[in-house]
Amino acid sequence: MLHWRDMLANRYDYIVVGGGSAGCVLANRLTENSDTTVLLLEAGGRDSRREIHIPAAFSRLFRSAVDWGYETEPEPQLNGRRLEIPRGKVLGGSSAINAMIYTRGNPYDYDHWRSLGNPGWSYADVLPYFKKAENQERGQTPYHGVGGPLNVADPRYVNPLTRMFVAAGVEIGLPHNPDFSGPTQEGIGVYQVTQKGGARHSAATAYLQPARKRPNLVVLTGAQALRVAFNGRRATGVVYARDGQTHQATAGREVILCAGAIGSPQLLLLSGVGPPDQLHSLRIPVIHKLPGVGQNLQDHLAILLAYRCTRPISLLNAEKAGSLLRYLLFKRGPLASNVSEAGAFVKSHAGLPAPDLQLGFVPAYAINRGYDAPEGHSFSIGCTVLRPLSRGTLALRSADPAAPPSIRPSFLSEPADLDGLVQGMKLCRRIVQAGPFDMVRGPELSPGLQAAGSHAQSDVDLAAYVRASSQTVDHPVGTCKMGHDPLAVVDARLRVRGLEGVRVVDAAIMPALISGNTNAPVIMIAEKAADMIKESA
Repeated sequence: MLHWRDMLANRYDYIVVGGGSAGCVLANRLTENSDTTVLLLEAGGRDSRREIHIPAAFSRLFRSAVDWGYETEPEPQLNGRRLEIPRGKVLGGSSAINAMIYTRGNPYDYDHWRSLGNPGWSYADVLPYFKKAENQERGQTPYHGVGGPLNVADPRYVNPLTRMFVAAGVEIGLPHNPDFSGPTQEGIGVYQVTQKGGARHSAATAYLQPARKRPNLVVLTGAQALRVAFNGRRATGVVYARDGQTHQATAGREVILCAGAIGSPQLLLLSGVGPPDQLHSLRIPVIHKLPGVGQNLQDHLAILLAYRCTRPISLLNAEKAGSLLRYLLFKRGPLASNVSEAGAFVKSHAGLPAPDLQLGFVPAYAINRGYDAPEGHSFSIGCTVLRPLSRGTLALRSADPAAPPSIRPSFLSEPADLDGLVQGMKLCRRIVQAGPFDMVRGPELSPGLQAAGSHAQSDVDLAAYVRASSQTVDHPVGTCKMGHDPLAVVDARLRVRGLEGVRVVDAAIMPALISGNTNAPVIMIAEKAADMIKESA
């Protein structure tokens, strides 16, 4: 039976902090039982901005009110540059502002998680949850599910330049792969996308919207979590700010942190859970010593090359009146593009257990997120090292919950990561020089001509370009990692070690970065966590 008086008194069975991908999944799955009450706290607002739902418009959401606007500290190996890390501050979280790419990583990734001492997280264990989440428009297969909340589709629009990219990759010997989440990941092809009917299908649309009318679910937007409340070592609720006032909600069963790889460790630290020296320095009372909170930060670093396009066929005209009308009437045309339309997963050398490089193609200028795009048509091609060795940290700047944390990814602190990007750039150039691009290939805009009057060719030149121009792929993970070593924060059931009544369910729990885009894996993690939580109840 529902306890209406408890809900009116701000008492719930579960409090979910963060209305992003994982939080939306849990809000839906936990309230499937009508006797279970859930409070979902989201610091941002509703997902009502038009740009959220028009696929090609997502770049307009960066540096906006729906983006937390994080940036790193000056990165020593990147010429002291600060890098942006966009994160969604809105219902749907980063699934409301990302490029909608549906990839799962490689089976090797999850078997590796299992080998690190995390039973239940092998590829065979997690595949059913990927399928449970999915409504694959192509139909059901041993690798794909139908009838799940999250719609996975072939894109309604693919730019001609993207078709050239795929054909060029095949010409130089890469196998064509129409399904990176199928029998094999390796190869080149057009991405599938989290869209439905030509519009973004975020976690908020897929999971939260169908559950909003359930009387046992309360969703509060504009609610900034300040700290987790504890009685001894048991989490009892969450203190949050809303409309200029401070409130406290009580959780009868669990507090579940779904604030992401930046927000979840930040909230644990603010609550007195973490490295004692850091907490003492900020005069935060230590509830529980847990040195791994904020450690093990990993992210994908990308380097892009840009080329002039000699024909007017890029996405430059996507927002012209004709394209807008076509989209509004039929949900087709360039505005249905997810912009990062195709990619490739390749091995830099034989003998690797899985591809270690991901290539990406954008039929537009994408360097520096396109903020300073030159006039005229262009296209971009880039690469990232899928399983970087570099590890960074996240720490509090102050005890003020409104202050962004200090984020130090330590990109390229391991030389092998730089070597991988240099090799990836060479492969990108080989693709662009292949025959399918002959009719559109103009000058290389970036790196472009160097001071000596020639394109960057040597490994030293290319490495210098990486240090000067690389950018994040916005896949931060690992800051509350799963495991049983001294830096592990959660166990294999995602419970915070040494505490009761509190879990972390988001990208923070990944012990190692997966080989691809992270949104589908986060949704899988939350689907699996929902079953674990129900079993515990």
